[in-house]
Amino acid sequence: MATTKMAAAARAAAKRVERSDRVEPVKPVIPAEPVGRVLRVDAADEPSASAGPRPRPRPRPGLRVPVRVRAAVLLLLLAGGLVAAPFLGLAYRGAERTRQARSQAVAAAREAAPVILSYDYRHLDRDFTAARALLTGAFRDTYAKTTRTVVTPTATKYQGVVRATVAAGPAVVSATPDKVVVLLFVNQVTDSTRISTPRLDLNRVRMTLTRTADGWKVSAVDAL
Repeated sequence: MATTKMAAAARAAAKRVERSDRVEPVKPVIPAEPVGRVLRVDAADEPSASAGPRPRPRPRPGLRVPVRVRAAVLLLLLAGGLVAAPFLGLAYRGAERTRQARSQAVAAAREAAPVILSYDYRHLDRDFTAARALLTGAFRDTYAKTTRTVVTPTATKYQGVVRATVAAGPAVVSATPDKVVVLLFVNQVTDSTRISTPRLDLNRVRMTLTRTADGWKVSAVDAL
């Protein structure tokens, strides 16, 4: 009986020793989030103690134009200005002459139109002589022939009287320093023995004026 108890006690002691020899593995503790930031430095990026500090990059210089080149460009600009100056002066003088021509021709047309387009059978020679003094070129000869062969006989026979006035204009159509074309609106009142009452005609007239040694003269008149 005693022997049986001793055997049981020995087996129980052996089991306790076996349990004590077993070691449970320790589980590593892994944090839920990384603590801090890990800076990775490659070996190639690490500065060498023997190499010393890195030199600072130098700023790239801008494009520099040599002094001689700038001087040459300046001379070309000055020379170009000297060459262009006469042409600019001529253009300015031409424009100024044209402006003056417009003004002078408009005034001449306003004065000439009533004289050229009016007459009175009682003093035709005086009227036509005054008109011819305002004309020039081939138009003067045409006017003299028409008034002598057509207007004088008709006006004398029917006691014709025509009075012309400028209603509007002159408006410049085209202009150069020596020639200006203008447009006028002319009213003509005609009276004669052929009509019972004076008749009013509203006419549009294109008049060309030319510069001459004696001033601006009418070189053409066209009814529109």
